[in-house]
Amino acid sequence: MNALTFLVSTVLDLYIMVVILRIWLQAARADFYNPFSQFVVKATQPIVGPLRRVIPSLGSLDVATLLFAYVLCLLKFVALVAISSGSMITLTPYLFLLSALSLVKAAGGLLFWVLILQAIMSWVSQGRSPIEFVFHQLTEPMLAPIRRIIPAMGGLDLSVLVLFIVLQFANYLVGDLVGPVWFQL
Repeated sequence: MNALTFLVSTVLDLYIMVVILRIWLQAARADFYNPFSQFVVKATQPIVGPLRRVIPSLGSLDVATLLFAYVLCLLKFVALVAISSGSMITLTPYLFLLSALSLVKAAGGLLFWVLILQAIMSWVSQGRSPIEFVFHQLTEPMLAPIRRIIPAMGGLDLSVLVLFIVLQFANYLVGDLVGPVWFQL
């Protein structure tokens, strides 16, 4: 059962991150003609497309895609409990809250990994990669205010490190507020 739990959890987590990435790309108004953006759109369009015809957006927030990501988080918990216990579970308010918390944690985890990949790519690609361009468009709104407060020192940009510390602080703060279940999501 551990192998199946790992497989289901990993596949759903990766797809949830792709769906969150679509929301983030739209909110940041990133270049949708970029090959990386096209991958994200094509990977999510079969389900998000019909949902967007029914559920309207609120400003720059794509509510249909957000709802789809939430339902995927809910499906993940239902599937994992069904695999581990061998029976279906009833949907409780606790499970709906847990799914919302899981979506928030997945968004934070996605931001963390985008920052890590962006830092690694900045050492290797020297700004010529289309993925690096999209990552820059996604993270610049969060890093620019930090750069105004803490400018580059000796050519070293510390804004990413500061954002990592803020993310870790937020992670531990929510863990203190929610309890140990936060760290198990």
